[in-house]
Amino acid sequence: MGHEEHRREGPRAIALAVVTASDTRGEAEDASGAYLRERAAEAGHPVVFYRVVKDDPEAIRTALSDAHAAGARALLVNGGTGIAARDRTYEAVAGLLEKRLDGFGELFRMLSFAEVGSAAMMSRAVAGVWRGCALFSMPGSTAAVRLAWEKLIAPELPHLVRELDKDGR
Repeated sequence: MGHEEHRREGPRAIALAVVTASDTRGEAEDASGAYLRERAAEAGHPVVFYRVVKDDPEAIRTALSDAHAAGARALLVNGGTGIAARDRTYEAVAGLLEKRLDGFGELFRMLSFAEVGSAAMMSRAVAGVWRGCALFSMPGSTAAVRLAWEKLIAPELPHLVRELDKDGR
């Protein structure tokens, strides 16, 4: 069976969580989080958890644990993936991953390169599996979030969750 069949066999509605890591934005200014919530709803995926947290590893891990407890099967984190001293989302997320999906970061940077050139190398987008959930961490700009959602996450999310469900969850 090919990947198109796997996509079709995946669940149509996947409970999602959106976590925005930012030291400067609150919910009112969170255009990237709003974008993800709107696109998820349009795709038929309920957003069961949403939170804006400081770019602090403990705050991010707490939000992810709360999202998991709320029943999310896919966790979408945006913000804090750069290389500035305050950007610590990568460390928080990468340290949790039980299985990495290295292709997500590789493809994200490849697609970003087409849009922003060599600055794409400074993105530390990462994804993988944690507690039976798909976990994606992407930059916080709305353009980056749009690229990750449209080109990578949305097309494969049903297939990815189908694969996770093979383990009996």
